[in-house]
Amino acid sequence: MKVDGRAYRTIWPDPDGESVIILDQTLFPHRFETARLTVVEDAARAISDMLVRGAPLIGATAAYGMALAMRADASDTALAKAYEQLHATRPTAINLRWALDRMHAVLRPLPQGDRAEAAWEEAARVCDEDVAINSAIGDNGLAIIRDIAAKKGSAPVNILTHCNAGWLATVDWGTATAPIYKAHDAGIPVHVWVDETRPRNQGAFLTAWELGRHGVPHTVIVDNAGGHLMQHGDVDMVIVGTDRTTARGDVCNKIGTYLKALAAKDNGIPFYVALPTPTIDHRVHDGIAEIPIEDRSQDEVRFISGRSGEAVTRVDLLPPGSAAANPSFDVTPARLVTALVTEKGVIPATAEAIAALS
Repeated sequence: MKVDGRAYRTIWPDPDGESVIILDQTLFPHRFETARLTVVEDAARAISDMLVRGAPLIGATAAYGMALAMRADASDTALAKAYEQLHATRPTAINLRWALDRMHAVLRPLPQGDRAEAAWEEAARVCDEDVAINSAIGDNGLAIIRDIAAKKGSAPVNILTHCNAGWLATVDWGTATAPIYKAHDAGIPVHVWVDETRPRNQGAFLTAWELGRHGVPHTVIVDNAGGHLMQHGDVDMVIVGTDRTTARGDVCNKIGTYLKALAAKDNGIPFYVALPTPTIDHRVHDGIAEIPIEDRSQDEVRFISGRSGEAVTRVDLLPPGSAAANPSFDVTPARLVTALVTEKGVIPATAEAIAALS
């Protein structure tokens, strides 16, 4: 995607051949800056501290983390240590383990002298494939938006999304936003309701930022406004991403997604989930019982950053002594999902349809 006329990915190898560059998403939307990863510890911190976030981008960063580790030490011990160090950073997003397993499978059989170059090349392939996958998701989701638009005439298709499943959550294009970008670029009128997505405000800080840079009409809303808009006919479809999808079609996404799915079901509004197939965890069936939900620091609930003039300020929102809980994800049962939009097509959220993908 483009920022001020320049094409960007969210992660790319530095021309020096020794480091990796990422967009530091903790600074958005007030500052647009990059960060440099030079050792595996940098990659692990970028994932755990959410300089990068979104399941596909977490996987891509982990792949480059393995490559950085092999640059420093290509021994079997270092390979195993890097795998565990990166795997421990975030428990919910399955793409993390998928990318690490893929890198390990490529590197483990190789002589140590060949591992560094092979790791660098494989990490680049992971990123290139992610771009192609998300573009295909966009093509498949575009058909859904086009069908709705045909029924509405010249009125815009109103789409509600939650959290950030945009190009900032992937290497490029995004998952849930890819069909939106494709529709906008095709001249189909669209308007996006952007949930703020407390407590880290990925919708307000990231989704709104990237939609604005691409010229897509959008409006930021508080998280609890979605149901009201659906009741009054102001939402034509909901589309979200997912950090892990079970073998039977349960989807785990940012906290608050389940409530949007319930509201959509009650109001007869289609609820779509856009995902690359590596986000499917075929070893897990019952999402509520089996997917580990990451509990993050209560400080993310207590504090918020905002701009005051030219200064970016962090303020405390809660009364002294009040505790805060911060579960980062929830699980939406498959019965509430209209369809899964994958790079291989739009399928029902059922065990049979998911099994047929592989």
